Amino acid sequence: MDLLHFKDSVSNRDVISLFSGAMGLDIGLAKAGLNIVIGQDFDPACVATMRANGHKVLDGDIRKIDEADLLEQAGLAQGEPFLICGGPPCQPFSTAGKRMGINDPRGSLFMDFIRMIDYIRPRFFIMENVKGIMSATLRHIPPAERDRYDPGQQLVNVLDVILSEFNKLGYRTVYGLLDAVNYGVPQFRERFVLIGSRDNENIFLPFPTHFQMHQDLAYRWRTLQDTIKDLEYDCGECAAFSKDRLAFLRLIPEGGNWRDLSEDMKKQAMGGAYGSAGGKVGFYRRLSYKQPSPTLVTSPVQKATMMCHPTQDRPLSIREYARIQQFPDDWKFMGTSAAKYRQIGNAVPVGLAVALGRTILSVADQSAEIHTKRFRGTDVHQKIKQAIEIGGSCYAHK
Repeated sequence: MDLLHFKDSVSNRDVISLFSGAMGLDIGLAKAGLNIVIGQDFDPACVATMRANGHKVLDGDIRKIDEADLLEQAGLAQGEPFLICGGPPCQPFSTAGKRMGINDPRGSLFMDFIRMIDYIRPRFFIMENVKGIMSATLRHIPPAERDRYDPGQQLVNVLDVILSEFNKLGYRTVYGLLDAVNYGVPQFRERFVLIGSRDNENIFLPFPTHFQMHQDLAYRWRTLQDTIKDLEYDCGECAAFSKDRLAFLRLIPEGGNWRDLSEDMKKQAMGGAYGSAGGKVGFYRRLSYKQPSPTLVTSPVQKATMMCHPTQDRPLSIREYARIQQFPDDWKFMGTSAAKYRQIGNAVPVGLAVALGRTILSVADQSAEIHTKRFRGTDVHQKIKQAIEIGGSCYAHK
C-alpha cells in the first residue's frame, strides 16, 4: 500500500480507541492534545458510559467488526489515523488452567488488535496490558488441533508472538513496564505498555515525572490525602463490607492489615488463609492517607484485596475510586455499582495516559530531545538519567 496517497498532515491527531472501557486512556490522550474520533467496546456498561459522556462508540465484539466499517464510522481512510490504542482483555494470559491462551477465543483478541493495525495502518499504536504478559508462556495449539489438548505441546512466549506479528507488519516497537505512581497518579499500578511506529520513528517510553523523593512538592508522588481527603464524609455511592469483616477492620489502624490483629483474632479473621504462603498484604487492609493507593482492583470488598478507607469503616467509594484513577469529577459511570467499580478498576490511570500521549506527540513533532555538541558533567548527568529511568524498563524491538 502506498501511504503517500492518503492524508498524513502534520496537524492530524485522530485516534481510534479499541477496548475503550470507561475511557481512562482516552481521557489522558485527549488531555495531551489528541483527538479521540471513536471508541469501541463489547461491555454494555462501558458502552453506556462512553455514550453518557458524549463519545461516539462502535458497540460490539471486535472479532465481528470489519476493519473497513470501523474506518468508515470514524470518517477516516487507510493510513490516516494518527494512533490506534487499546488494551485487549488479558484473562487467557494467566498461568492457570490449561494455558491455551493463544488459541483461546479471548486470547485471540490481541490478534484482532493486530488485524486492525494491519488494515488501518496508523502512524502509531499503543497497546497496554497486565505486566504478566511479559513472562507468560502458553501452549500453542495449531488451529487444526484446537479440539484436543496435549500437555506435551511446545510452550511459546506470548510477548514474542506479539512482537513477531508487529515486526511482520513493519512496525518499529518499544515496550516495558511503567508504574503509574511515577507519572503523578496517586496509585502504585504497574502496566505493560507497547508503542509502535509505522514510519520507523524514534519512539520511546515516557520518562517519569514524579518521584518518591524530590525537593519540589509538585514532583513528588501523590498521596491519598492529596486525592480523596475532601470526600471523607461525602463519598457518594459505596459498597459495604460484611458485618463479620467490618468487626475486624475496625481494629486495624490506618496503614495496617490483618497482621495488626491479636494472634487469636488473626486465625479467626483469616480462616484457611492463615497458614497459606505469601505476604497476604491485602487481607483486612486499611489504606493510609500518607501514601499512594495500592493498585485498585475491580471490587474493594474482596477478602484478599480489601480497600478500606484510611479513617472510615467502609471501602473506598466509587467516587474515590474515580479520583484515584484521575477521572474528571463530572465523568458519568453507567450500570450497577459492581459494574462501575469494575470499569474504574480496569481503567488506565489518566496521568499515565497523558504521559503516553505527550510522548507520542514529542516523537511526531521531533521535540523530545535537546541536541548538544558536548554532554557536560558526564558522571553527574548519568546519575540523573539513571534516577529518571527508575520508572520502568524499556526494550526496543525491530
